[in-house]
Amino acid sequence: MFGKKVGIDLGTFSILIYVKGRGIVLQEPSVVAISQNDDRIVAIGQEALSMLGRVPEAIEIKRPLRDGVIADYYVTEKMLDFYIERLVGRFRLFPPEVMISTPVGITSVERRAVEDAARKAARRQAYTIAEPLAAAIGAGMPIDTPTGNMVVDIGGGTSEAAVIAMNGIVTSDSVRIAGMKLDEAIINYIRRKYNLAIGEQTAEEIKINIGSATPLDEPLEMQVKGRDHVAGLPRTITVTSTEITDAMSEPLSAISSVVKSVLEKTPPELASDIIDRGVIITGGSAKLRNLDVMLTEQIGVPCYVADNPEACVALGAGWGLEIREALERAAVPTFSGI
Repeated sequence: MFGKKVGIDLGTFSILIYVKGRGIVLQEPSVVAISQNDDRIVAIGQEALSMLGRVPEAIEIKRPLRDGVIADYYVTEKMLDFYIERLVGRFRLFPPEVMISTPVGITSVERRAVEDAARKAARRQAYTIAEPLAAAIGAGMPIDTPTGNMVVDIGGGTSEAAVIAMNGIVTSDSVRIAGMKLDEAIINYIRRKYNLAIGEQTAEEIKINIGSATPLDEPLEMQVKGRDHVAGLPRTITVTSTEITDAMSEPLSAISSVVKSVLEKTPPELASDIIDRGVIITGGSAKLRNLDVMLTEQIGVPCYVADNPEACVALGAGWGLEIREALERAAVPTFSGI
């Protein structure tokens, strides 16, 4: 009754935490630096990310989540415990009530791993909610009505599309291709075309600064620094937004295919609602230039980027605690508690 209500978006690329009455209180990279000598955690979040590619062999930089699911249970639990302790303190007279997001396409074993990590970190009963459902709630969609609402959540590790009505997911699909695969595509393109090696952070900067899902009327340019594969020496090149659009075309095509597959499985009555209402795009990767334009062209249905798309899942997880009973009645596979 007296504990804080906390919603957590446990993403491959970043973790966002919502606290009732305070809004989004934390947004940090899902990165942990670990000492190889004694398995001690050296740094977490932004501090660990700043070490990426800049540390000796004795320190390993790890992403404990891969493709939206837990790849390293121990590190994930420690990371969650660290952030929850920062928000509510070590000594908890009233432990927080936590709801944490999970990809819609994960297995029961993967879901149980998230639930166990959340319960141990919160030291109280924890709940999980499917990411598209949380994203729809956070985007302010009227999910409690019998009309169809479609959301596409594109994060760091997974892209998920779902049609939602009456507090539950009617049909959904997902692919483990999202923001980090776009970064990989940029890295591979620059290596093939320019024989230049760049890191993850540089690829992310390129995507943010000049990346676009469709060609721009006035192409952008950016200088990129890296290491020449042939000479082994530092070199600077200039890349254009047109090149980056071409580099990202394959993973973007896979994302649009997921959206199409969900529309194909949608009941006709709900499909007509979606044509009228359009599709809402959420997630950090929703901020890619012209992503809504590309998806609109691909599926023939108007697509719109949500307000503050990066925060939608965390907000929805937190707000979902207020309507937990309604969500539990709607569908067991998309919502569970321990």
